[in-house]
Amino acid sequence: MPITQNSHRDLPGAGRTTSTGPDSGHPAHPRAQRTVAVVGAGTIGLSWAALFAANGIAVVVTDPRADLDQALAEALPGLADGLPGSDVEELRGRIRTTHDLAEAVAEADLVQENGPEDVGFKRGLFAEIARQAPAKAVLATSSSGIVASDIAAELPDDDAARMLVAHPFNPPHTVPLVEIVPGERTAEETVAAATAFYRSLGKTPVRLRTEIPGFAANRLQSAVLQEAIHLVLSGVVDAAELDTVMKASLGGRYATIGPFESFHLGGGPGGIRHMMEHLGPGLARGWQNLGHPELDGAAVDTLISQIEAAYGHGPDAYRERAALRDRKQLAVNDALREAERT
Repeated sequence: MPITQNSHRDLPGAGRTTSTGPDSGHPAHPRAQRTVAVVGAGTIGLSWAALFAANGIAVVVTDPRADLDQALAEALPGLADGLPGSDVEELRGRIRTTHDLAEAVAEADLVQENGPEDVGFKRGLFAEIARQAPAKAVLATSSSGIVASDIAAELPDDDAARMLVAHPFNPPHTVPLVEIVPGERTAEETVAAATAFYRSLGKTPVRLRTEIPGFAANRLQSAVLQEAIHLVLSGVVDAAELDTVMKASLGGRYATIGPFESFHLGGGPGGIRHMMEHLGPGLARGWQNLGHPELDGAAVDTLISQIEAAYGHGPDAYRERAALRDRKQLAVNDALREAERT
């Protein structure tokens, strides 16, 4: 089974500054992570690979897909466009490919796995990764919903201690969030090393306090998508209009403040207390009226026809829309950084 998931600056302190020895069995200090293995060369894996390479890290990408080199070559120009200051040839020079998993992880300081969302598959894959990777390597999964404790259930304690979820929001090379979700047996050193590592790449790591399937961001996304589908299938708006509503209201707002701060400010000087007193009961009643659409054949056909009509389909349309998405995301990132500096 393929392991693909259908999901210029140097790394700060690139020299090894860790006080733990290379065979100590403890995760290396994040600034010592100079080699990363990317397991799974789908959309998520290739995006990670480009981000790591843009930060001066040596990357080894592995996937059994026969077109691995071609897939990387086709993806890099678009990925480089989303990494200002990056050059395709420079990125490619830092990325090596191999079909051999053992070879890929043999010298890795961190392994970023991007395989199928199947717990059995991931258990087998991480068992092999743990056997072949150095004892100090952090073992991270990009899983979008499976918790680390389930993936590491059959791993020895020493290996489970260095395994966690590091879930990016797609695409990793432009969207800041990484959800850090340790398992029941994940060591605190692993959490600290992973958090600092992703932060050193310019990411925004957020540690979840407990394991929950789907984590936080995807659960929020799922809730919004559920009501969006309901509104479209009910004929309230079509798919393109729904996207316009989101971009012209909540999308822009939530890029600047989250739902709780937004609700708090919405209460004026009285803040959240005023909002809860005046809108709380109605808010709870409104939850009972949210839609629960059935995704039967007719519903899926309706969604597909509207979305493809609005945004096109096929490889050329994908590349065009993805490039536009990345330009907009980078503009938002830059604008927010500038606003926070003033």
